Amino acid sequence: MCEGAFSMGLAASCRRLGNGARVEWRQGLPSHWRDQVIAALDFDIHRDPELAAERIFGRDEDGEPCYYAHRWTLSAPCSDDDEEFYMVATAGESVTAWRLRDGRWLVCRVVLGNERCTPPQPFYLFSERMPR
Repeated sequence: MCEGAFSMGLAASCRRLGNGARVEWRQGLPSHWRDQVIAALDFDIHRDPELAAERIFGRDEDGEPCYYAHRWTLSAPCSDDDEEFYMVATAGESVTAWRLRDGRWLVCRVVLGNERCTPPQPFYLFSERMPR
């Protein structure tokens, strides 16, 4: 598995970029759809560490978009004893999309918030267009 990989990442799905960054483009992709997606070979990654946000565009061998992801998280200070504070994610979103061989996009959306009550659940849908 790639260093820093997410729990669902696979070594075969990890692509190294020229700057040493890695993209786990199959993370979250259901196994029964793996043969139906177009492989992403090149990536443009846009990160904003101050906002805890990133956006990734992946392209196939013809330079056509075939992968998209964005993630953002809002954090707030929290304390258990009113003396020591730490940051806790309070809201966020993760959207990942893969272009299928039939031209549709398989989109996975996870909304973060209130994980203390229930863990976030992925929601999958099909789209005729790449998310924006």
